[in-house]
Amino acid sequence: MAYQLYYWNGIQGRGEFVRLALEEAGADYVDVVRHEQPGMGPDAMLEILDHGLNPTTAFAPPFLKDGDVLVSHVANILFYLSPKLGLAPSNEALRYVANGLQLTITDLVCEVHDTHHPISIGLYYEDQKAEAKARSVGFIDERIPKYLGYFERTLHQNPGGSQHIVGSQLSYVDLSLFQVIEGLCYAFPNAMKGYQDRYHALADLHAVVRERPRIAAYLASPRRLAFSEDGIFRHYPELDAGN
Repeated sequence: MAYQLYYWNGIQGRGEFVRLALEEAGADYVDVVRHEQPGMGPDAMLEILDHGLNPTTAFAPPFLKDGDVLVSHVANILFYLSPKLGLAPSNEALRYVANGLQLTITDLVCEVHDTHHPISIGLYYEDQKAEAKARSVGFIDERIPKYLGYFERTLHQNPGGSQHIVGSQLSYVDLSLFQVIEGLCYAFPNAMKGYQDRYHALADLHAVVRERPRIAAYLASPRRLAFSEDGIFRHYPELDAGN
C-alpha cells in the first residue's frame, strides 16, 4: 500500500523534507492533495484535520498515513519513516542523534518563516515589512552562521566521516540539510554568496545529494515544485543582505 502524504498544494513548504526522503528511497507514495482521484484532493486532507482519524488526528500538515497509522510533524514523520526507507542509522542510539539534528532543522525552518512573518501569521508580509527587515538582519548576521556553523562542526566531528551528518551512510538528515541549503540560497542569495568557502563540508554534502540519481531525477521532474513567495523560503530582495 502506498504511503499517503498530506500537505498544502502548490508549495514545497515543510512537506518537501518528507518528499525528499520518499523520493530518495524510491518509495511508493501519493501526494494526496495534488490528486483528483476519488477520496483524494484537498477535501481528504481537510476531513482529517476537521474530524481526525481514530485514535489520533493532526493539528496541521504535513502528516503521513501508512495504513491505519497517522503520523504528524516533519521530524516525527521522518523518525517513523526512515527505518522503513533505509534512511536511518543502523545504530539505535544514533537514530536519536539523527532525530535531534532534524529537530534543530525544525527550529531553523521556524526562524526562516519568522523573517517574513515576525509579528503574526495572520497578517500579510506587506503589513509587517519594517519588522521583517529588522528580523532578517538579525537572522542573517547571527542565526545563519550559528546554525550552519553547528552543522559544519557536526559533519567534521562525525566518527563515521564528514560525508554524512550522522553515521557512515546517507540518512534523511542529509537530505533535509540539502533542502535547507537550497532554501537559504533561494531566499537570501546575497547572504549565502560564497557560503561554500565558509562551510566546506555542508557544501560538499549539498553537491553529493543533488547528484544522487533519484534526487536528480526528482529535481528535474514536475513533482519538484519551484520555490515561491507562498512557501517557507521566500525571496524578498529587501530582506537580503546588502539591501
